[in-house]
Amino acid sequence: MVSATPEILPLVGSLSTKTFTILSVVAAVIIFFAVTLLARAKSNSRGNSVLLVGPPDAGKTAIFSSFVYNQALPSHSSLQTNCSHVALPPSKTLRIVDVPGHPRIRDQFREHLRIAKAIVFVVDASTVSRNAPAVAEHLHHVLHAITSLPPSQPTPKVLVLAHKTDLVKAGASSSSVTDVAISRVRTVLERELGKRKASQTGGVGVESMDAKSESELGGLECGGTTGGGFKFSDWDGGEVDFIGTWVEIGEKNGDQDGLHELKDWLERLTH
Repeated sequence: MVSATPEILPLVGSLSTKTFTILSVVAAVIIFFAVTLLARAKSNSRGNSVLLVGPPDAGKTAIFSSFVYNQALPSHSSLQTNCSHVALPPSKTLRIVDVPGHPRIRDQFREHLRIAKAIVFVVDASTVSRNAPAVAEHLHHVLHAITSLPPSQPTPKVLVLAHKTDLVKAGASSSSVTDVAISRVRTVLERELGKRKASQTGGVGVESMDAKSESELGGLECGGTTGGGFKFSDWDGGEVDFIGTWVEIGEKNGDQDGLHELKDWLERLTH
């Protein structure tokens, strides 16, 4: 007895043209929304953090509390990282990370580089001249970390924040105090970074605050016509912005908001 072989009909052939069209449209819509949600999730999970880095006593935690609590709270040299989400107009949110500046723990910023949208290097503009070598060394580590990122990772924006401009004296200059502070910070850092670059080029190891040789530390490469020096405008790692800020400890942020330019800069990041 020969058993009958069941006939298998193709699924597409068993569907009417109208039904097949409807199913195709539904599948396309599902795929579209799935891809959109995945892209949005990826966007929200990466590149949404702003890192506040810089030497101790530069004012990072006061800036952080101004954003989080709308008030610059009294603080001391921090030994732990502070994180909080901050709302920006019209409906954007950034994660602000305040990284301690102590030499032993300042490299904690590297743990957040993967999701960093921007790095804000905070400098006390009123003391940068006498603390120049230490400030430049810290910034050198940051620039090295940025230029060492893999090509597949977007490079975070870089801002050098000349902070505490209210403590800077303009002297005989006709420029505003903020402009004087920014110019001072830029000039001092370019001079000191140029020294570090020249030392490395000459094969002389530069000793850091943690007593480790930095002869192999990169991140200071410049194009243009800077020769052996260093200029932020020619830095191969990308564009570096400068802004001057100040806060009044213990006071609510009011009409005289010393951080308004920083807030504007952060808002432009989210556009």
